[in-house]
Amino acid sequence: MALNYLLGDCHTHLDKYPPVEIPDILERASEAGVGFVVCAGTTVESSQACVGMSQQYTPLYAGVGIHPMEAHQPVDEGTYARLESLAKENPKVVCISEIGLDFLPTSPDQELQFQVFREQIRLALQLKLPIIFHSRESHPEVFKTLREEGAGQVGGVMHYFQGDEATARQAIEYGFFISLARPLLRLPELQEVAKIIPLENIVLETDAAPQPFKKHRSNWTEPRHTEAVAQRLAELKGLTLEEVTKVTTRNLTGLLGLHDL
Repeated sequence: MALNYLLGDCHTHLDKYPPVEIPDILERASEAGVGFVVCAGTTVESSQACVGMSQQYTPLYAGVGIHPMEAHQPVDEGTYARLESLAKENPKVVCISEIGLDFLPTSPDQELQFQVFREQIRLALQLKLPIIFHSRESHPEVFKTLREEGAGQVGGVMHYFQGDEATARQAIEYGFFISLARPLLRLPELQEVAKIIPLENIVLETDAAPQPFKKHRSNWTEPRHTEAVAQRLAELKGLTLEEVTKVTTRNLTGLLGLHDL
């Protein structure tokens, strides 16, 4: 893809892949015009792995955080200090991610999730890092928590967006970008929202992680699929791929402080 601007993938879980696969995954991403990728932590250990990968591979950056589905115990002083240290001591940590709330019936205790979420918002504010948040069956509670904790001071991204226009506008009002991923390729209602929301409020991602439930390895989502999301968004908005790439990358690099890209 001959572009003057490179795409950015703001959310992946590449630490879940076997290390031997990472060079090829990044090579395929580069061939698709993806210039940089953020690897999001889901536990303290996962966050540490993401940081390590970011130090090993130039295109990779890291987020540190505890996913709501991993909120099995409170964030105590020791856990907070470990996350803080990982972020402060590594310049390639660019966000607090992946954090949020998840209210599926099988999710951890909600009060515990709230505690874990609030502590990590406070960490983001302390470190002046943006937040990339997860919300499933929990949008009102997530927005209420973000507002109460003043998360708009650092802003961030509503990850893997599949909501309606009102939800998108609420996230934007609170200072967050809308992140579009592969659901944009197949969900007509999401396509309608994407047409309406200004490009200046959108970033792109893949949420790439191993998908053994898919029959063929070649169908697993990888950062290279950011290109397909960008292309579909361009079609929906009547723009060129170059225009979508330029603006969404500018949005993301500005948010993450990656001014040299």
